[in-house]
Amino acid sequence: MPPICPSLLLFSAICFAQVNPFAGDSEAIADGQKLFLQSCAPCHGSNGEGAQSQAEGMHPPDLTRGQFRAGRTDGDLFRVISEGVRGTLMPSFKSLGDEQIWRLVTFVRSLSQVKAPINGDPAAGEALFWGSAGCGRCHAMGARGGTLGPDLSHGSRRNGADKLKESIVDPNADITPGYAIVTVVTRDGRTITGVERWLDNFSVRLVDASGNEQSFLRDEIKSVTRQFRSMMPADYGKRLSPQDIDNIVAYILKTQSKANMQ
Repeated sequence: MPPICPSLLLFSAICFAQVNPFAGDSEAIADGQKLFLQSCAPCHGSNGEGAQSQAEGMHPPDLTRGQFRAGRTDGDLFRVISEGVRGTLMPSFKSLGDEQIWRLVTFVRSLSQVKAPINGDPAAGEALFWGSAGCGRCHAMGARGGTLGPDLSHGSRRNGADKLKESIVDPNADITPGYAIVTVVTRDGRTITGVERWLDNFSVRLVDASGNEQSFLRDEIKSVTRQFRSMMPADYGKRLSPQDIDNIVAYILKTQSKANMQ
């Protein structure tokens, strides 16, 4: 019988004890992110906040909040990924193997890391959001605003200042699930472009540039094209000053903080 590698014994012992052997490891986080995008993003979204808009009736937990019900500890999260959750749509991913699952756990934990807040004036940001910057035409904040972009009323721990700033300056960097662009060409010659709300083998539903929801059955459609880019203009980094962006982000974070406490 060949000798057993001591490091393998140690890794096995750690897994048995449900202690994450890769906690905080940057390479494991990067590897876990790749696994997450392949296996988990269809339900949980590429940023871990859930892809409810992609699949109605599904309510995956927001993984960016850190202490979600089924994953209070790394060991709990390992078991959820490995064994699945009975009575839900969460399947078992035991086939990935212990090491890969621990890398997934490490990445998921990184989603809830809090970053330092940005220095901005929320009052000035509110004026910009609903005024010259035009954010409120597409984004809702509470009971006010548009529906073409994601509702910004409730944030997540991952959507801190840096993430929001990136979304303003480079909206195509991380498309929120359910907000890709869809162009439908109907059999009667119309072309409608908007934000995807539902797309399957039987129908397409989208919100057009005017904010109106439109639905089509497949037999009404000549073609449908999806583009994984944002409807949001990509030139806010030029149109707004760095201080303007900081102010808008400060307003969004302040409003979300109040909403999350209610």
